Formats: sequence, structure tokens, C-alpha cells
Amino acid sequence: MESMRFSHLTHSLCTESLEEYQEASFNINNYYNSRRIQFNSTKFQEKPNKTRDTTTNTKKKKKKKKNTEREMEVKARAPGKIILSGEHAVVHGSTAVAASIGLYTYVTLRFPTSSENDDTLKLQLEDLSLEFSWPIGKLKEALPDLGFPFSSTPTPCSTEAISSISVLVEEQNIPEAKIGLSSGISAFLWLYSSIIGFKPATVVVNSELPLGSGLGSSAALCVALSAALLSFSDSVNLDLSHQGWLLFGENELELLNKWAFEGEKILHGRPSGIDNTVSTYGNMIKFRSGNLTRIKSKVPLIMLITNTKVGRNTKALVAGVSERAIRHPNAMSLVFNAVDSISEELSIIIQSDAPDDLSLTEKEEKIAELMEMNQGLLQCMGVSHASIETVLRTTLKYKLTSKLTGAGGGGCVLTLLPTLLSETVVDKVVSELESCGFQCFTAGIGGNGVEICFSGSS
Repeated sequence: MESMRFSHLTHSLCTESLEEYQEASFNINNYYNSRRIQFNSTKFQEKPNKTRDTTTNTKKKKKKKKNTEREMEVKARAPGKIILSGEHAVVHGSTAVAASIGLYTYVTLRFPTSSENDDTLKLQLEDLSLEFSWPIGKLKEALPDLGFPFSSTPTPCSTEAISSISVLVEEQNIPEAKIGLSSGISAFLWLYSSIIGFKPATVVVNSELPLGSGLGSSAALCVALSAALLSFSDSVNLDLSHQGWLLFGENELELLNKWAFEGEKILHGRPSGIDNTVSTYGNMIKFRSGNLTRIKSKVPLIMLITNTKVGRNTKALVAGVSERAIRHPNAMSLVFNAVDSISEELSIIIQSDAPDDLSLTEKEEKIAELMEMNQGLLQCMGVSHASIETVLRTTLKYKLTSKLTGAGGGGCVLTLLPTLLSETVVDKVVSELESCGFQCFTAGIGGNGVEICFSGSS
């Protein structure tokens, strides 16, 4: 999908109210709690999320924010995403379904107190044990056209700004093995300078999402970063006294999503906007030919996500499917039509009620069959891989259904974990997959999108 199409999509994502949509996500999170499933290092054991009251006195909140800014730190988290159905076929006009996952990227923003006398901007990537810093004076000199925050107006990064930011990043002497981080650091500098301006601060990033595996790690970074930065701007009004994770209001989410999309453009050039939209709003979306529709899932799904650790060339894989479609137009047209039908049926099942365990089990069985069919069609497209087939064979031994997610050719594989499946079986599957050198995560599907949490520094 063309990135230029995305500018108007957030206005027509759905006709449902945000409150109904967030309630669906919240109900799914509550279900995960009841099953006592721990999603990686994230536990859904916190106080209920609170959606901002849009009737709050704006003037009062802004004043409160200004007085408490230097005494507070803010932590934002944004989920990754998976493609449940429709990858590759969506490029050829079919419907696809994407969902948020209970694995997060976290961004913590702290401003120095007056006693610290610190005049630098620091970026700490905790998972990689890397830290980068820039004197504020250096930023002002390199980016003279920025420094006057325009947080309410998401703006593309100009060619001149990109060039200046590239110099700032190159001066950090990033290790050769980590040179791929450059675009992410560039996105950070642009978003920070545009939303906050030239203020000293420390930004700490850590993530449960493996990099480059097709789980939307870059979008989750841009969304979480935008959320943390906007929380200290004049463009959003939040209850700083709220304890626990806090949901944004509808207008704030739209603004946040647009900023995250600008960050994604620095990272990927012409992204579709799907990844950042799922990470921002959570739950699920259905998309076709540039149109995104939010889905209120009523079926709480749990997936085992297996990272094969096999890198893939997404561009080459997409091109390969297109070439196959040119060679076999009639056959591939039928393949794409079948994928479209699978995605449409899947979205209907997901949105229908499951009042008891029996009906939930029946829905899970139907979803498993659709996943199995989708995987077979992806194999027809030529995007599977030996590592993916190993995961399929391993999980099939335990009568579990799996499919690749994303571009294929490696990357990640989804395995549906039925409600009545014992933890003993899950442990055996995970153990066998890890013995193959794979990395496994258990995560809920279709939970909340971006959230924020405030805490005092003293």
C-alpha cells in the first residue's frame, strides 16, 4: 500500500466509538489474567486502565503539567503486531487481518532536576547496552530550524533535516555490527526535537520484541516514543496523578499515530501505516487496498510465537510472489481469492461472541483450520522456508496448528494455543523448539494499544 494513502485513513478506521473499542481490548486483557498466563516479562496484574476524561479543564491540566514536569518521569509502552492472515496476498488486492500482541517496547523519559545541571540529551538502549548522547548546543547548531516544538502538527522530516541528523548519528561511532540502528536513532532525534524541542533529558528504551523479526518492533518504538514525548507537550491533557497504565483519548491517539507514522517513514521510507496503527490502537484491524477497519475482537486468542532467527529479504520475497503471479496468473488469482475468503471468514469469527468454553473451543477449531489453509496457500506462493517447516512439523506432533506471519522466508511462526491446552504440553513444545535454536514467546492477541504511566522521581 502506498504511504500517501495513509494520511486520511485514521479518520475512517471505523464508525465505532473508541470507548467501545478499548473496552473490547480490556475485556481480552482481563481474560488473559483469568488464565494466569504471563506474557514474557509483562504481567496483566495491574489496576484497570483508565481512559482520559475529555471534559477535563484544559487550562488547569496544562498548568499542572508545567509545574510537575521536572519532578516526574513517564513510561510508555506500545505492543508489537502479527499478521493473522493475508500476508503477501494483500499486495494483490486480498484482505488481511493484523493484531496487537502482548509483547511491548517500553520508552522511559526523564528530565533532569535543576540540581543535576545536565545539558545533554541521552538515549539508552538497555537491551543492547548502548548509550548515545548529544550536547543540547550541538543539536541547536545542527538543527536550527527545529527547537520550536510543533507537537500538534505532525510534519515529515525534510531532506535537509535528514542530512543534519545523519551527521549527528554518524558522530556516535555506532559499532559496525549495530549499524542498522542508525535509522532508528535518526527517527528518535527527529521526533524528540520536533515534539519537545531542545531540552536535556534521558530516554531509556527496552523491548520484549526481537528486532527484525516481523513483529513490528520499529513501529512499537515510534509509537511508544511519540506517546512519551507528547505526554509532556501542550497537545495532550493527561491525569498525571493516575496510578498504573493510562489509555489515551481518541484525539490524542490520532495525533500520536500520525507522529509515529512520520518516524516509521524515516525508518522504512514508504511504510503502509499498518504496523503503527495496530500498535497505537491495539486489538485488531482488517485492511484491503489501502483501507483500514478496526475490529473489536471477542475471541481471546493465545499464540506461541516462534522466532526462527532466520533473516529474510522482504522485498525479494514480495517480488518473488509477484513474478509467480505473472507466470501463473489464473492459478495465483485463485490463491489470492482463497486468502481473501479466509481473512473475511476469520474476521467474522473473531467479532462474534463466545459465551462459554464450548463455543470458544469451536471458534478456536475454526480459526486453526483457517490458519492451516492460509499456511498452505503461503507455501503455494513460495514464501515458506526450511526453518518454518521445522516449526510446523514440531507443533503438528502435538496436534497444534501453525502458520508463518509476515514476509516468510524465516522470521516468525504463529502457533494457536487452545483454551483447554495444558501447560505441560506447551512446555514440551517450547522445549523442543528451543532445542532447534529457536526463540519462543507466549503472548495474548488483540489486547490494548499504547499506554502511559507517570511516576514521581522523589
